[in-house]
Amino acid sequence: MPSRGINDICTVMIAPDSVIAADCIKALMDPSMPRADLIFADPPFNTGYKYDIYEDRRVYEDYYVWTRKWMQACRDALKDDGTMWIAIGDDYAAEVRLLGRELKLTLRNWVIWHYTFGQSTKMKFARSHTHLLYFVKNPKKFTFNDLDVRMPSARQTTYADRRANPLGKLPDDVWSFSRVCGTFHERVKWHPCQMPEKLLERIIKVSSNPGDLVVDPFSGSGTTCVVSAKLGRRYIGIDLSACYVAKSQERIAASLAGERKTTNISENPHVKRLSRAKHHPVHKGMSI
Repeated sequence: MPSRGINDICTVMIAPDSVIAADCIKALMDPSMPRADLIFADPPFNTGYKYDIYEDRRVYEDYYVWTRKWMQACRDALKDDGTMWIAIGDDYAAEVRLLGRELKLTLRNWVIWHYTFGQSTKMKFARSHTHLLYFVKNPKKFTFNDLDVRMPSARQTTYADRRANPLGKLPDDVWSFSRVCGTFHERVKWHPCQMPEKLLERIIKVSSNPGDLVVDPFSGSGTTCVVSAKLGRRYIGIDLSACYVAKSQERIAASLAGERKTTNISENPHVKRLSRAKHHPVHKGMSI
């Protein structure tokens, strides 16, 4: 599907399984926008990232007002039993949480995504995490597919404890996935900021069902749309950049055709321990 211009958004129907070039607030408010079962929003963090047409450095008040506008638009675009996840950095995580309360969204979890390498620093501790705020519109009616995201527990993998649930355990609220390194199969070269497919896979599996509509108002490199398509969900991606839209459309098509590989990032602690033992064996007499 060819990308549409930002000013054309109100003249063309917004259809599922598409990525469009548009201002997300205008697109989400467009009468043709289908209501979403799940919204995953990874907005610019206002930290100076180099995007192709968006200036990622606003004064605080401007960024705050803009954040409230797109969060309101997302809330209005959700179905009554819909779910919204927001990825955000330290500087505005508290504001996003409070705006969610103001917009009558219920916070179910404040997840910390811990990645395995952060930026090197000299005068403070290296930052190696992002916040994932998990909101629902209706606290009594929402999708939560726990069986789709359970993982082996330490009772199973380490202690052989008979009390262990054979179905495994739900992940904790600290997730340890690597950031997308330059050597990863799924890495694209044309976008400065890319979420790992495995992280989106967990969110989409737990918060939506096959056939549901997943919307990403800041689709960027297209990861949300790629994973949604692989998992049998419908998707709509929105981005200001016509270049990013065209490139992400190519990425989606190549991924569905099996021409792009996914990097196997595991969060299973047992797998991590085995991997570390294989590559870094403990020598006899060495204390642990």
